[in-house]
Amino acid sequence: MTRAYVPLLLTLAAVWGASYLFIKVAVDEIAPVAMVEGRLLLAALALSVYLISQLGLGPAVQAMRAAGWQAVLLGAVNGAIPFTLIAWGEQHVDSGVAAIANATVPLFLLLLAIRFRPSERASGLRLAGLGLGLAGVVVLSGMQSESGGWAIAGTLAVVVASIAYASGALYAQSRLADTTGHALAAASMLGAAVVLLPLALLELPQHVPSGKALGSLAALSLAGTAFAQLVLFRIIRLHGPARTSLVTYLLPPTALLYGALFLDEPLTVAELAGLGLILLGVAVGSGVLRLPSRATVRTAP
Repeated sequence: MTRAYVPLLLTLAAVWGASYLFIKVAVDEIAPVAMVEGRLLLAALALSVYLISQLGLGPAVQAMRAAGWQAVLLGAVNGAIPFTLIAWGEQHVDSGVAAIANATVPLFLLLLAIRFRPSERASGLRLAGLGLGLAGVVVLSGMQSESGGWAIAGTLAVVVASIAYASGALYAQSRLADTTGHALAAASMLGAAVVLLPLALLELPQHVPSGKALGSLAALSLAGTAFAQLVLFRIIRLHGPARTSLVTYLLPPTALLYGALFLDEPLTVAELAGLGLILLGVAVGSGVLRLPSRATVRTAP
């Protein structure tokens, strides 16, 4: 079980990191809401087929119905809203910048826990980590000022998506702990597609997108969404959410590499500075990086 951890984590980072690349390509020809609706529908279909293959038709339908309206709400907060914000944001910023901004999710988890999870409130070094991460967002947003107001807006849209992801994580942990992972993934993606459908109908493309855009949408839906959900729940089941959250450190470098190789996106000093501050903030805020205690210092030879 332990030996499977690193391959699973690297697989999740590879498919999730590539999602920013696929979004950037698809959103060039397909409006953000319509593109996200296609992503959700394809992912929901793939996850439902997988669930049926595992449980059978009747039990699969029953498991998805058991998730109920809570899955719809989770799908909206953890799918429809952040997916759309990131897609809109990537119309105005590079895919690597979007990945860096999206790495703030653990920081907003800490911030929201102050209000909604008193037992997990951050203090001391964790609050310092939160400050470092938010400073990284400021550096990243300031960098975009050279590209105009829309670039700043695009960066901040991805940051707001991070807040939605953090809210969805807290909601899922507190409300849907008894729902099986596969059923929850399928039901939430389907619920998100239903929520977004009215807006998507207003943004249908006027012409058939190119094979490049459709291929990116298919890869985003099947690999970056459906397959990634299955890998995610497998890691959580085998190794727990704390070790799973370490994928946060791998996503921005992976997305930056994809963007540089396939989209010729430049790597700037400001991007690397913002990335460093955000990841350092996540490391300190999550407790992964700790300073030695006084007792340890005194007893050290």
